[in-house]
Amino acid sequence: MLTDPIADMLTRIRNAIQIKAEKVDIPISKIKLEIAKILKEEGFIRAYKILKDRRQGILRVIPKYTDHESVISGLRRISKPGRRVYVGSEEIPKVMGGLGVAILTTSKGVLSDSVCRRSGVGGEVICYVW
Repeated sequence: MLTDPIADMLTRIRNAIQIKAEKVDIPISKIKLEIAKILKEEGFIRAYKILKDRRQGILRVIPKYTDHESVISGLRRISKPGRRVYVGSEEIPKVMGGLGVAILTTSKGVLSDSVCRRSGVGGEVICYVW
C-alpha cells in the first residue's frame, strides 16, 4: 500500500526518462489516467495505454523524446498527503514562465493551469511538469 500513489507515478516516469526507457508501467487509478491525458494533450508524452491485469489495470506511459533527449526535463509533486496546497483562480502559478504546466484537481475535474485560468476555477495543485 502506497501512501502517495501520484508521487509514485511521477517517480516512475522520472526514472524511465533517466534510463531513456521506451515505456513505463504504472498501476492505474482515475486520477493517474487524468494526469496522463493532460501530459499527452500538452505534448510531454507520446502516448498512453490501458492494459488489463488480473487484479488491477496497468497504465502504460510512452515518454516522448527529441534527439535522444526527453521532452520532460522535470516533474515535481507540489501538494502532498502531509501538506495540501490550494490556489484560487487568480493565484494559479506559471511553471517556468509558461513553458511548463501545473496540473490541478478542481471541482470540474483534473485540469491544466491554462484551462483553469480560462474557466476561472482554482483547486489543489498536484504537480508541475516542465
